[in-house]
Amino acid sequence: MPTWLRNQLTGAFLERNKKRILILNQCWFFYCNKMDD
Repeated sequence: MPTWLRNQLTGAFLERNKKRILILNQCWFFYCNKMDD
């Protein structure tokens, strides 16, 4: 997992920002799918 994404997720969890967590989660799955191709 890239450092920038890990930092963003950590901040979102600390703020309990569900919307941001969901968006970052989608980014992570998109990133994983791109790396598989």
